[in-house]
Amino acid sequence: MPPISDHLKTSIERTGKDYRDVHEWIDGDPEKKAERHDITKIYEYGKMIEEKYGKEALEEYIQHIHDDVRAKVNHIQHDLEKAIADTLAYFGLSNLKIKEKQ
Repeated sequence: MPPISDHLKTSIERTGKDYRDVHEWIDGDPEKKAERHDITKIYEYGKMIEEKYGKEALEEYIQHIHDDVRAKVNHIQHDLEKAIADTLAYFGLSNLKIKEKQ
């Protein structure tokens, strides 16, 4: 998942503000990081963030979660594609092509 510095940069690009407090709240405490990325708590946490920092901060919180989900899924996809290629090579089938994502 992107580091806090990447989240700050993209927030600045989108809004002109870094929303450091929001991003550090989500990612800053290793013991609570997974809980704060729990998409079933978006409503609860989103309401808290909006009340404390405003509507635009809420949008940045949701965007942060979106960016992390996208990064994690892309990482999993890359690992899967590598595992498939390694398996095909192991069995001497590396000339087979995996159908690329459209």
